Amino acid sequence: MKPVVWAGDSLLRLREFPPEAKHDLGYQLELVQGGEEPRSWKPMPSIGAGVSELRARAGGAFRLIHLARLPEAIYGLHVFQKKSRKTGRLDIELARARLRTLLAERRQA
Repeated sequence: MKPVVWAGDSLLRLREFPPEAKHDLGYQLELVQGGEEPRSWKPMPSIGAGVSELRARAGGAFRLIHLARLPEAIYGLHVFQKKSRKTGRLDIELARARLRTLLAERRQA
């Protein structure tokens, strides 16, 4: 099973979600860790190649944007509650920035 590495405050934000949303996203993330397909997800090419969004509904729409294509780990880039049909510009920009930082750090290592 691949470990999960959290960017920024992503894990802290996940811990603040309602229990049902945390459980659902945690279960789906565990599927991804085991190389299986999660129940509710969509690719997010607007953020970067290989980036996907896990989706949970629990009295609202909750999202976990992650990168799973790298061999060493799954990277949790951003976690948020979605307020409208379209993913907010600031949420996309934050996930993109965290992805850029992650990839730059990997190149330097």
